[in-house]
Amino acid sequence: MVSMRVGMRRLRLGVLVSGRGTNLQSIIDAIERGDLAAEIAIVISNKKNAPALERARNHGIEALYLNPRNYPGREAYDEALKSELESRNVDLVVLAGYMLVLSPGFVRHFFGRLMNIHPALLPSFPGTHAQAQALARGVKVSGCTVHFVDEGVDTGPIILQAAVPVLEDDTEETLSARILEQEHILYPRAIQLFAEGRLVIEGGRVRILQENIKAR
Repeated sequence: MVSMRVGMRRLRLGVLVSGRGTNLQSIIDAIERGDLAAEIAIVISNKKNAPALERARNHGIEALYLNPRNYPGREAYDEALKSELESRNVDLVVLAGYMLVLSPGFVRHFFGRLMNIHPALLPSFPGTHAQAQALARGVKVSGCTVHFVDEGVDTGPIILQAAVPVLEDDTEETLSARILEQEHILYPRAIQLFAEGRLVIEGGRVRILQENIKAR
């Protein structure tokens, strides 16, 4: 059993991004509304011109471009990434559209403190183009999943899910847009559960405690 808890201070997040950063924005918005008891210590991208970096800077959040070409391989890059996160005392690493595959050592180091969101109801349709996969199989319900990251591809313990109906005239774009709306609700909610110390990994499952384990 692995339980996640932090002290009474606000949860410190490190957010990894590669693109637009709409899920990053939803996290920032939840913090600024007072719905999420956290602060973003740093946003890191493997893409120099990722719009997500500008989103972070617009809110006074440290934004760092870490160039993969400056490192001899994935493990070396991830070691530098780990160093940047740990130097800022990050409690939870959040993947928000991060498009690089993380090395096994990085995943093992942060297991239970590394969270991702996927645009499908896992374990169905892991990997890329999940919405297109769902449409190709003719499913009637799709959605999104927040999960802890393990060494597989979208195989980690599931935290929360939200369902979205698939309409007869849906395209990959229209379905993706409706799923994204739910992602923006679900991701901050899952992070808040972590901040409250209410997530416990038991084997391959996540149990959500009804009371805060920090109060015990």
